[in-house]
Amino acid sequence: MSASPVYLDAATAAPMHPVARQALLAALDDGWADPGKLYTQARRARQLLDAAREATALTLGVRADEVSFTPSGTTAAHGAVLGGLAGRRRVGSTLVHSAIEHSAVLHAAERHVDAGGIATAVPVDRLGRLDLTAWSTAVRAPGVALAALITASHEVGTVQPVAEAAAACADVGVPLYVDAAQSVGRVPLPAGWSVLTASAHKWGGPPGVGVLAVRKGVRWESPWPADERESGRTPGVVNLPAVVAAAASLRAAAADAAAEATRLAALVDRVRERVAAEVPDVEVVGDPVLRLPHLVTFSCLYVDGEALLHALDRRGFAVSSGSSCTSSTLRPSHVLEAMGVLSHGNVRVSLHRETTEADVERFLTELPGIVTGLRAEAGVVGL
Repeated sequence: MSASPVYLDAATAAPMHPVARQALLAALDDGWADPGKLYTQARRARQLLDAAREATALTLGVRADEVSFTPSGTTAAHGAVLGGLAGRRRVGSTLVHSAIEHSAVLHAAERHVDAGGIATAVPVDRLGRLDLTAWSTAVRAPGVALAALITASHEVGTVQPVAEAAAACADVGVPLYVDAAQSVGRVPLPAGWSVLTASAHKWGGPPGVGVLAVRKGVRWESPWPADERESGRTPGVVNLPAVVAAAASLRAAAADAAAEATRLAALVDRVRERVAAEVPDVEVVGDPVLRLPHLVTFSCLYVDGEALLHALDRRGFAVSSGSSCTSSTLRPSHVLEAMGVLSHGNVRVSLHRETTEADVERFLTELPGIVTGLRAEAGVVGL
């Protein structure tokens, strides 16, 4: 009899929160009508949408009219970057971003460059933390329209110095966009940002709901064809039942965030220590202190990452490797490359509210043998 599966990839998608499931089912009955119409069913849908927006804004610490819902976190990120650049095109055409942004941000940057714009990547250190001196220099250059900085690395968990980076931007009047997908619903949000995005399935909401928050007074212009919905920030009818479920689960996740962070950080500490001690030729990457509470990444020399993922999957463990959103290309992670750390045999473990101590213990017990077996198959022995 095989052991029960252990899901350890919450940084890609957390299991749906029970509150999300309940809200989704309830909203399917009441939230199917177009909230932009005037009849009874539409007014009920509008009430649900307004309540979801108010709840989300409260958790994010912003005004309700600053929040829009998008079809995904990726759509929100594209809109944040391209809209922020469009809104300040008279100032210049330069986008400044860290070298470790999510691929969604980098793809938007590529689109901007293809259209004749400029993108400046700012390096990070070996722990994956932004070089603030280089950042300050970059945002002070003439013609900078927008700066983009992830709140914490989705691959290695290192928390970025957002407040300091925001201060450097504020000194020269450059708006700062933060991708907060790994932070919202888990850790307190940093101050000083102008535009923020998040993704519901990272905190236990349903897939297919992104959040785009644009502060009042920020010059932002929709890069999409005109649409009157969502304050003109994103086109199309929102998936209202999913939005309601996203908002409900965000409130629930935020209410438990401090306690969960304490619990999961202790389990991540155990992974960091035991992997380093019990697996030869391994590098645990990311900042050991200034990091997300639920995420840890390590790389195993002499092991193919894809082979390691498949071996772990056969034993019931679901984890990610390298860059979660570019793994199909088999290219090394751009984040690990920017950090200058080992990218062979890379594993990202990310925990969630259903992860137990027994799950982590089982993973740590089985991992060394799995790595040893793969190395033996590859002819690497005696480590």
